[in-house]
Amino acid sequence: MAATVKIWDPFVRVFHWSLVASFAVAWLTAEDWKALHMWAGYAAGSLIALRLLWGAVGTRYARFSQFVRSPRAVAAYVRDIVTGREARYLGHNPAGGLMIVALIATMATVSVTGWMQTTDAYWGVEWVEELHEAVASLMLGLVGLHVLGVAVASLRHRENLVRAMLTGRKRSPGAADIT
Repeated sequence: MAATVKIWDPFVRVFHWSLVASFAVAWLTAEDWKALHMWAGYAAGSLIALRLLWGAVGTRYARFSQFVRSPRAVAAYVRDIVTGREARYLGHNPAGGLMIVALIATMATVSVTGWMQTTDAYWGVEWVEELHEAVASLMLGLVGLHVLGVAVASLRHRENLVRAMLTGRKRSPGAADIT
């Protein structure tokens, strides 16, 4: 078995799978179980708030400063994916970093617009409900792209990234890998 290194700390892994669960529950209960839908939304919003904090003070690979790259770096990485010569990153690659930012921003918007609908000021306000539903649908699309990206990276780099998000461990870096 290849040597591995610890990359994803327990908070990142618990956050990731808890957000998956809370979004799935909220999505599946949107029409029929309003109380459960709301609690799943509150859980997702709380998770996002905690992740924002952990992104500033957490472990190396959890910090936004480690994986948020410039638009130019993201575009170059996507070009490398298309040509099949993208580098393996020990942490998040530039496209993955952009996806994390997009998922966090989108989930925060879904949570805030959902909460707004429970307040006196925005109860029954149509644009808030429409925005909530549209951004929730956008979130579902982003999740699909995220899963596709994980599958492509897993195949290209011969590394099970789902397992890495469960165990916290990835294959040790090679000479060409970016740490």
